[in-house]
Amino acid sequence: MDSLIDARQGPTLVATAHVHVVPPARRFVLRGGSAARAAAERALGVPVPQVACRAGADAQRAALWLGPDEWLLLMPAADAAGEEALASALAGLAHSVVDVSHRQIGLIVSGPAAIPLLAAGCPLDLDASAFPVGMCTRTMLSKAEVVLWRTGAREFRLEVWRSFADYITQYLAEAARGIN
Repeated sequence: MDSLIDARQGPTLVATAHVHVVPPARRFVLRGGSAARAAAERALGVPVPQVACRAGADAQRAALWLGPDEWLLLMPAADAAGEEALASALAGLAHSVVDVSHRQIGLIVSGPAAIPLLAAGCPLDLDASAFPVGMCTRTMLSKAEVVLWRTGAREFRLEVWRSFADYITQYLAEAARGIN
């Protein structure tokens, strides 16, 4: 059994000039109606978007719209208070909250090459006029589904399933060879 990788450690990813691994985070998928959305917004202190493909965030927490009644909630790994506040606020409301922290890993793609690097494998128009700061969506990057969130003029956050993280980082490293 020595050849098995400890799943709790996750993949070993190497940062590059364009791609950095996000510190460990808590990730929850919230499903519910307008009452659950509003309660989560009050509990987390960040806007939980009502508008399609938008994110609400502060320096520590974020809520990304994934569907008409679905949001990805992000907070620091040590933010047990955020999880407790969320659970308390949602008590008694029709909703579903699933902890997907173990499933995903976050990556930051940044710098002047961020758009061409992502465009090498993403079918979306990533120009700021079509995909402005604060926009997020599920999409494909090469052959893997990701959640793509534009966090700055030249910065994007990717939420990737842990099992695809090594593939995505290797894909981006290879794509960067053609950009440099």
